[in-house]
Amino acid sequence: QVHLVESGGGSVQAGGSLRLSCATSGDVISNHCLGWFHQAPGLEREWVAGIGADGTARYRDSAKGRFTIFKDNAKNTLHLQMDSLKSDDTGMYYCAAEVLASVGGVCYIEYDPPDIIRWGQGTQVIVSS
Repeated sequence: QVHLVESGGGSVQAGGSLRLSCATSGDVISNHCLGWFHQAPGLEREWVAGIGADGTARYRDSAKGRFTIFKDNAKNTLHLQMDSLKSDDTGMYYCAAEVLASVGGVCYIEYDPPDIIRWGQGTQVIVSS
């Protein structure tokens, strides 16, 4: 069973940094396709970054060069390091995991149907300009 718990959100000035964390189990952090999604106020949830079981990372264009997704396998935790934050980054951030272990290297979680993804409860980020 996949269980995800996010933390690390908060309020920050534009240009600042935050590190989000997503605690899960050892099996999930090591063997599942994982991702971070962002939901801005009044908008739909959008994919931000994904990381495969082998550590291969992918980012949406607006996150490239500013955000880094990485895993701490020893602590069973997924992270999203967010630098050079902008007001557009404000919103809820959700950790997601595919329910089954991955058989491939690259994670395309943003294309998965809803029934094979599990979500955390979300953590809020507010970036003030």
